Amino acid sequence: MKFKSLISYTLLIFTFTFSYTQTPNNPWSLGFGVNTVGLMNESNIESEMGFGFPHIGVSRHIKGGFSIGTQYNIGKAKINNLTKDYVSIDGFLKYNLSNKKFIPFIIGGYGLSNFENDPDADGYFPSRSAGRTIFAGIGFDIFFTQKFSLKLLSTYRSSSENGSFNHLQNVAALSFNFGGRDSDKDGIKDKKDKCPEIAGLKEFEGCPDTDGDSIPDNKDGCPEDFGLIELNGCPDNDNDGVIDKNDSCPNEAGLKELNGCPDSDQDGVIDGEDKCPDELGDPQNEGCPWPDTDGDTITDNIDSCPDQPGTSENSGCPELSSEIVTTINELSTQIYFAASSHRIQGKSVKEALIEIKILLDDNPDGNLIIEGHTSSDGEEDDNLELSKRRADAVRDYLISVGVNPDRLKTEGYGEERPLSDNDTMEGRLTNRRVQFRAEF
Repeated sequence: MKFKSLISYTLLIFTFTFSYTQTPNNPWSLGFGVNTVGLMNESNIESEMGFGFPHIGVSRHIKGGFSIGTQYNIGKAKINNLTKDYVSIDGFLKYNLSNKKFIPFIIGGYGLSNFENDPDADGYFPSRSAGRTIFAGIGFDIFFTQKFSLKLLSTYRSSSENGSFNHLQNVAALSFNFGGRDSDKDGIKDKKDKCPEIAGLKEFEGCPDTDGDSIPDNKDGCPEDFGLIELNGCPDNDNDGVIDKNDSCPNEAGLKELNGCPDSDQDGVIDGEDKCPDELGDPQNEGCPWPDTDGDTITDNIDSCPDQPGTSENSGCPELSSEIVTTINELSTQIYFAASSHRIQGKSVKEALIEIKILLDDNPDGNLIIEGHTSSDGEEDDNLELSKRRADAVRDYLISVGVNPDRLKTEGYGEERPLSDNDTMEGRLTNRRVQFRAEF
């Protein structure tokens, strides 16, 4: 073997040959190129590197860096100044050592090598000089584009049968990889494309970034609006932390709990709906404070008497003083009823009621509750009903002499609240009564 010839052929192959690297995206590879053959350490044999054409190879990616395939080579072998036809056919297993633009790989396989044509022999490999061959070697794939690369391969082939020789084979081939599908034509095969139906970018695994905010559309909450990464790709024009599509007031900084709208007076009503945006108010009054018409510090919404000053104990209504109520109850001691009766009768009773009416006229603020009571004579249920009728009778009389009905309410207690012992006549007479108390 002449070393200079080996160098010359290698440079010639490097200059004129290109390759397409096989990948999982393009699992099939078809190669076409040239080869050289040189004998190795054969005694009494003088040899030179012989040039051959073509090299044809077909392979299929399996998994990871592994591929399997077959190759066929036609060339020349120069032995003892004689040029012999060379043919080989093999099956091989290839393993890529990386997945970068420059990929070294190792290869090994088994096949047949033939150094002498015999036209009279039968079969597809017509020669008595064909030998079974085991081979292994190394090579490189050098990428120029995603689909084309230069492949250089050198293998040592061991074939010790008669008529065959151990030899070195160098190959360079232009290969075409195919079989992978790219539905959206974005250069990323469907197998690795996260958005196989939409053309996208390699840095986003095949998905587009329509708004150019560095967030791919499939992860962008607002794919058509330039936004912020921390807001999932959505814009926030007023910088209040509420994205515009969820912000009811996108041009005014506001509160998250109010859908991005401001609430200047912090009363829970957004400024756009607050009739009094600068005053702390009540949401039930359109954001305005409730008025206090009578000035008793009890707002009209909870004041039962909004036009009359009153007390909080009496729900905003005026009340009778304890002194007036005491005086009225002193007068009520003159109001008695006959047994089982609710009639108002007797001059003293009516005079007492007139006095009560005069007191109420002189003290127009406040209301009274009239309580009816009975002795223990008769049935309990009957006594309860009788006590209510006695209170109503007093109320009716007071109304008849001019007392405002709205100032009087009645309740009946029957025999449950005696003032005296019901075992005596005097006690039962005392218990058949009415009493008064201020309404709160």
